[in-house]
Amino acid sequence: MSSSPPRAPVAHPPARWARLRPGWLTDPKVWRTEVLAGLVVALALIPEAISFSIIAGVDPAIGLFASFTMAVTIAVFGGRRAMISAATGAVALVIAPLNREHGFGYLVAAVILAGVFQVALGLLGVAKLMRFIPRSVMVGFVNALAILVFLSQLRELWNVPWAVYPLFAAGVLLLVFFPKVTRVVPAPLVSVVVLTAVTVAAGIAVPTVGDKGALPSSLPVPGLPDVPFTLDTLTTIAPYALAMALVGLMESLMTARLVDDITETRSDKRRESIGQGIANVVTGFFGGMGGCAMIGQTMINVKVSGARTRLSTFLAGVFLMVLCLVFGPLVSEIPMAALVAVMIMVCVATFDWHSVAPATLRRMPAGEIGVMVITVVCVVATHNLAVGVVAGSVTAMVIFAKRVAHHAEVTPVTDLDGKTVVYRVTGALFFASANELVGRFGYATDPDRVVIDLSAAHIWDASSVAVLDTIATRYAQRGKTVEITGLNGPSAALHGRLSGELTRA
Repeated sequence: MSSSPPRAPVAHPPARWARLRPGWLTDPKVWRTEVLAGLVVALALIPEAISFSIIAGVDPAIGLFASFTMAVTIAVFGGRRAMISAATGAVALVIAPLNREHGFGYLVAAVILAGVFQVALGLLGVAKLMRFIPRSVMVGFVNALAILVFLSQLRELWNVPWAVYPLFAAGVLLLVFFPKVTRVVPAPLVSVVVLTAVTVAAGIAVPTVGDKGALPSSLPVPGLPDVPFTLDTLTTIAPYALAMALVGLMESLMTARLVDDITETRSDKRRESIGQGIANVVTGFFGGMGGCAMIGQTMINVKVSGARTRLSTFLAGVFLMVLCLVFGPLVSEIPMAALVAVMIMVCVATFDWHSVAPATLRRMPAGEIGVMVITVVCVVATHNLAVGVVAGSVTAMVIFAKRVAHHAEVTPVTDLDGKTVVYRVTGALFFASANELVGRFGYATDPDRVVIDLSAAHIWDASSVAVLDTIATRYAQRGKTVEITGLNGPSAALHGRLSGELTRA
C-alpha cells in the first residue's frame, strides 16, 4: 500500500494588520527614541503652554489642555510625521483681544471656526501656495523664530536669584557634552532630571515650573462654547478665526517644510492643513485655546532627540497630561533654568548660521539678503509670523519682477527696400516689462509696414496685450499697418481673446 507524499506547508497570506503596520513598530531602538523624545517635548511644553495662556488671558490649564488635544489629534490626522503642534504664542496674540473684549466663550467659538476655515483651505489646496515662498523668506522665517524664542527665554534670566545662573550654565554644559558620552538618553532629559534633583536636594530657591501657574488636576471635558448661536456672534468671531487660521497654517506649513529639509523626507502639506483644522476643532470642543505647529518643540523632537514618527508627537501630548495629573507636584519643582537652557540650545541649533556667514553674504545677491533681513525684522518687530512672511514674499516678488523686466529687449531691423521694419522682441512680457515697450518704437520715422516678431517672447498677462494694442493704435493713427508674428500657442490664445477688448471704444 503506497503512502501519499507529505503535503507542503500552505503559505498563508499575511494578516491585514501585518501588511499595514509600519516597520518601526517592532524596532525597540525606534520605540526608545520616540518615547524619550515625547517625554522631553512634554516637559518643554509645560512652561511654554502656561506662558501662552497668560498672553491669551486665560487660565494656565486652558493652554495645557490645548497642547494635549492638539498634539494627540495632529499625531493622527497631520501630514508631517514627528512635528509638534500645541498652544502657540502666534495664535495667542491673535485671539487675546477677542477674549479680552468678549469673553472666553467667544474665544472657544473662534478656535472651532478657525479649525473649520483651515479644513476648507486645506481642501481648496492652499498648501500649494507654499511653492511661491522663496528660500530667502524661508531662511528669514527660521532665523526670526529662533530669535523670538531666544528673546522669550531671556526674561527667565532677568531679575532672578543668583543661583539661576550657575544652574543655567550647568544645563548648557550638560546639553553640549553629554551627547559626546552617549546618545541613548536625550541630553535635554538628563539636564532636566539632574538640575531638578540638585535644586530639590540642596533646597535651592529658584523659579520653578510651579511658579508659572497651577497645573490641571483633571482631564478636559468636551462641550459647546458658551455663546449665543446667532449671526452677531458669527460676525464677531469670524475675523479673529480667519486670522488665526491663516497664521496657524502659515507657521505649520513652513515648519513642516523645515522638517522636510532636516529629515530629507516629503510630507503631505494638504493633509497637514486639514489635520491642523481638525485639531483646532477638537481643541475648541474641549475648551482649549487652539494652536499650530511649534518650531522650538519640533526642533527638540526632530533635531535634538532624533524622533521621526507620529509616536513621539502622540506621546508628547499623552505625557503632558500624565505629568500634570499624576506627577504634578514633582513637575512643579523643575527649575525654569533647566528648561531655559534647553530652549536656548534649541535656538542656537535652529538659527541658520550659514546664512549670515561673511562668505555667504559676499556671494549672495543684495536683493536676496534684503528679503531675508526684511522677513526677520518684520517678524521680530511685530511678533507676527504672517506679517514677516507676507512682507518678505512681496519684497521678493517685486525684486524678481524688476530683475526679469530688464530681460525684455526690442531690436529693430529695416529691410533693404526700406518699406518694412521688423522689430524682434525677446523675453517675458508682463506688466513690469511690457510697459517699457511703448517707447522702443519709431512711430514717426518707421516705414508704412511694421512687423513685430514675438517668436522669442512670451505674453503672460493682459497688460502685455494692452501694450501691443497701444503700439498698433499709434501706428494706425499715422496710417501705418502693424503685423504681429511668431506667437506661441498660449500667447496667441491670450492675445486673440483680449486684443481690442482692453480699451474703450
